[in-house]
Amino acid sequence: MNKIFIDGKAGTTGLRIYQRLSKYSDIELITLSDAERKDLDARKKAINQADIVFLCLPDQAAREAVSLLENPHTIILDTSTAHRTNPDWAYGFPELSDQHRKNIISSKRVSVPGCHASGFIALIYPLVESGVLPDSAFLSFHSLTGYSGGGKAMIAEYENCDRDKSLDSPRQYALGQQHKHLIEVKTISKLQHLPLFSPIVSGFYSGMQLTIPLFKEQLTPGKTIQDVIEVLQGKYQGPVVTYNDSLDDNGFIATNKLQGKDSMQVSVAGNSDRILLLSVYDNLGKGASGAAIQCLNIILGKDETYGLEI
Repeated sequence: MNKIFIDGKAGTTGLRIYQRLSKYSDIELITLSDAERKDLDARKKAINQADIVFLCLPDQAAREAVSLLENPHTIILDTSTAHRTNPDWAYGFPELSDQHRKNIISSKRVSVPGCHASGFIALIYPLVESGVLPDSAFLSFHSLTGYSGGGKAMIAEYENCDRDKSLDSPRQYALGQQHKHLIEVKTISKLQHLPLFSPIVSGFYSGMQLTIPLFKEQLTPGKTIQDVIEVLQGKYQGPVVTYNDSLDDNGFIATNKLQGKDSMQVSVAGNSDRILLLSVYDNLGKGASGAAIQCLNIILGKDETYGLEI
């Protein structure tokens, strides 16, 4: 029976992982009291007793937690940004390639993808890999997200009955083009240039919709929208990530379309000259805890959808 410890169980992602693991009968959860979870020695002991550790911490705290590890057999699943571009860590998006899946199985260090990054990489990685899109392409994308992605502080802000009226409107942020996911999407997608990114948070709890616009001229010469469609269709046949011919309902795509789900749907819209790459998922599902649990299942040799809402 595998022993599992969640370092940062009180946070949004950690709590959801904890809730999901309650369905597992073949694991033992190591838990700490509220006082112990802030005690360095107690955390170090728990980390080294565990077979698998989920890190649900801010970046610096995640790095510190890794430094506490002395047990050479312990597997780390880090949900922070801290190790996503570290070549010594497996990137936890198994659908990208057979090698990504093998790396998750064989590595003792797995970095769980970021929420915005997951939707971008799902669309761009296969196109660069196949040669349909050159790695030198200059790209832009925007992402709509529910407020739960901002963690406990933002959740409390939005759910306050006396909240500021500005929260009733969608809000664009990261205006300085320094969002922490930018390095991740460039590195994992194997792009030469950082894309422009416009994230927008709105007043619904969870859900995410990401759009990448492309001009035909941005594709590799001779490639068309049909090549784009065929690559994404071939890459994503489920069970977690699936290509759909259309994501809209009567011409509209709801950002919370997959709220509460751990799946992701991708599609291509637009026309032969102006192409839209689309991904829809839950920022707390395939964008966070769902992706972490999927990686755990792969490591344990389970059906990768076990405990997930597909």
